[in-house]
Amino acid sequence: MQDWLLRLNRYFPIRYSAWLVCAVGLLLSAFTLVAFHVGLAFVLLFALLLAVGARDVMQTRHSVLRNYPVIGHLRFLLEFIRPEMRQYFIEGDNEAAPFSRQQRSLVYQRAKNDPDKRPFGTQMDVGALGYEWINHSLVPTELPTHDFRVMIGAGRAQPYLASVFNISAMSFGALSANAILALNAGAKRGGFAHDTGEGSISRHHRENGGDLIWEIGSGYFGCRNDDGSFNEQRFADNATQPQVRMIELKLSQGAKPGHGGVLPGPKVTPEIAEARGVAAWVDCISPARHSAFDTPVEMMHFIERLRTLSGGKPTGFKLCIGHPWEWFAIAKAMLATGISPDFIVVDGAEGGTGAAPLEFTDHVGAPLQEGLLLVHNTLVGLNLRDQVKLGCAGKVVSAFDIARMMALGADWCNAARGFMFALGCIQAQACHTGNCPTGVSTQDPQRQRALVVPGKSERVFHYHQNTLRALKELVQAAGLAHPGGITASHIVRRSADHEVKLLANLLPFLKPGSLLDGSEPAHNVFRLYWPAAQAHSFAMTP
Repeated sequence: MQDWLLRLNRYFPIRYSAWLVCAVGLLLSAFTLVAFHVGLAFVLLFALLLAVGARDVMQTRHSVLRNYPVIGHLRFLLEFIRPEMRQYFIEGDNEAAPFSRQQRSLVYQRAKNDPDKRPFGTQMDVGALGYEWINHSLVPTELPTHDFRVMIGAGRAQPYLASVFNISAMSFGALSANAILALNAGAKRGGFAHDTGEGSISRHHRENGGDLIWEIGSGYFGCRNDDGSFNEQRFADNATQPQVRMIELKLSQGAKPGHGGVLPGPKVTPEIAEARGVAAWVDCISPARHSAFDTPVEMMHFIERLRTLSGGKPTGFKLCIGHPWEWFAIAKAMLATGISPDFIVVDGAEGGTGAAPLEFTDHVGAPLQEGLLLVHNTLVGLNLRDQVKLGCAGKVVSAFDIARMMALGADWCNAARGFMFALGCIQAQACHTGNCPTGVSTQDPQRQRALVVPGKSERVFHYHQNTLRALKELVQAAGLAHPGGITASHIVRRSADHEVKLLANLLPFLKPGSLLDGSEPAHNVFRLYWPAAQAHSFAMTP
């Protein structure tokens, strides 16, 4: 720095220069106003900036503004627009944060029914560690339809023939009314399921008549007493409605397992209160654990109770894997009681949420691959895999994502953020602020108006259909008749610079009945924690 600037800085800090310029501008504009009767707007502008500078140096909240009056606000402005600037001008096409531009563009194109083909070859580094592909056949099949289905609850009074790709759990309250309406209308037209989320069934879920999976969380919304406990009659009233096709007991979700939550009173509108069965404008609490059961055995009996009250509809539960012995305890309770769920949905830690503590989104819960594989292996080892169908959720947006999860054991996949993109979500990551720029995750009536239901429901339908068409092409290329035929022997992963392995050889898989015949499991998690799990407690055996 020049010596004269250093000397000047001793007497008048250069960081105040912007504030000084405002003062000089005020004097000059005041002179032109008095002398020539012009410049009133500049007088007001510079007077306002001068007052802002005075406020900046006197306030005590922001150190930057105290040291850099007026111009310091640029820092907050740039910080505010940083995510958008990064997304549009800096971020690479394949940088996932949490979804890459290429992933989002694929959803947008399929939702709009635009061509989704790519010219000139892959942009991915096929030599990179972790690169994966699906092996193709020299004798591809020709399939008559892309409408792949899986039967859930076979043998029950009201089984459900579900699509292999459905809308994952998102509550009314987290999403806007228009978003719920558009999702359900798209599901109705496409014949696939719409999970309500734990916020229960709102009037917007009912309006278009699309198939619903009713999720029952720890708050028992839609089926609770005033004290928050489970109410059988209210549950039966909702569960027996024809639109409700399956019942899902939520134990935990991937983005914030074991956390619970509170919807602040000012956000509990009369519409939300009506759906959840709570008082309007009063804090709505979702406890971190269930009050209807305390042990795995009690949980199995509760699932049977829900199934009976629903009239024999498929009933299961959703969880993100945490302590492995707790999952093993649930599995042992299935054996002890003879009661098994009709399905289990495994939520990965990479799943989304409207709001969660950073430590939970980044460092709590098992990722989908590990969680799904553990549940699949356990059911195979107990000879229960044919009885219990497996769903999964966690950053599933493309046909290859679906194929890969099926290779790990899933029977179907759910997507939440993929369908949000279909509605027009731009990944602004403002879901928790109420200021969603596209009207998807807000309760602001004016912002919701941006989401026009008829047009967006078409996009939901097209995204689902075009993704399944792409899945059909993958299944045909692999020489199979159904995506359920995809196994870990079809997916190849680069494990080193000069080595690739089938997932079947890279990941551990149990043999049928191996947990029942007394043989020593090969995988450490089973060897260490299976003997310590007990059906009558979630705690480990001492």
